Amino acid sequence: MNFKYIDAHAHVNFAAYDEDRSEVIERALNEGVAMINVGTQKDTSKEAVELSEQYEAGVYAIIGLHPIHTGKSFHDKEELGGDDEGFTSRGEVFDKEYYRELATNKKVVGIGECGLDYFRAEKEDKDTQTKNFISQIELADELSLPLMLHVRPKEKDDAYLDALAILDSFPNVKGNSHFFAGSKETAKKFLKRGFTLSFTGVITFTKDYDELVRYVSLENMLIETDCPYVTPAPHRGHRNEPRYVKEVAKKIAVIKNLPLEQVEKKVFENTREFFGLVDL
Repeated sequence: MNFKYIDAHAHVNFAAYDEDRSEVIERALNEGVAMINVGTQKDTSKEAVELSEQYEAGVYAIIGLHPIHTGKSFHDKEELGGDDEGFTSRGEVFDKEYYRELATNKKVVGIGECGLDYFRAEKEDKDTQTKNFISQIELADELSLPLMLHVRPKEKDDAYLDALAILDSFPNVKGNSHFFAGSKETAKKFLKRGFTLSFTGVITFTKDYDELVRYVSLENMLIETDCPYVTPAPHRGHRNEPRYVKEVAKKIAVIKNLPLEQVEKKVFENTREFFGLVDL
């Protein structure tokens, strides 16, 4: 199969696709779009791995514990940024042995999505998130796998800077900062560490990211959908899916004033090399 795109961060392993998961994946693969499905806790991580095993090429998994799942709390539509009305996370402690066993599968290409989410976090929540984040960095370091970072600041409470401070103790660990929404100065710090930054369909319906997209070199950039969330234009109002990642590439080409073919080729190469997708 001739792949042209890789959705670096998808969630086709989520319940939003229970009715037509196979069809969603086949639509993407038939349009030359590979995908990495990202876990957020034990069950979705396991499902991401099992899903990847059903396809010879083009479907991969990243496994880990999302910071909002480290405590019992309700997460609403405003926080999730999609059509989901919300859910209550049950709270989970990162089980290193469980995830180490999952990672023995050759389709597992990273650890995450892990990090710090300060959107609703109190002091004790931040402490718990930090402990679980460090455990996942340690596992990534042990297994020589990249991280898939989820970092979300709140006003002046900069989760990006806190995450960078933690990562300073692990100089050999690299990763991708998914759905990057930090400043140019923060982007520079991640890039200096050898991290990549990925952008979602949100850049297709707001100009808030234009300056950042122009600043980040194409050599350090990945594209993603974060589906089922943040559906890009012109598909707003519909559930997101991996094949729509091409709309992110189109918008980057416009913002950077580059030929679409150049953007497509480079972000594909970036993702394939960064996550070691040798069969693409």
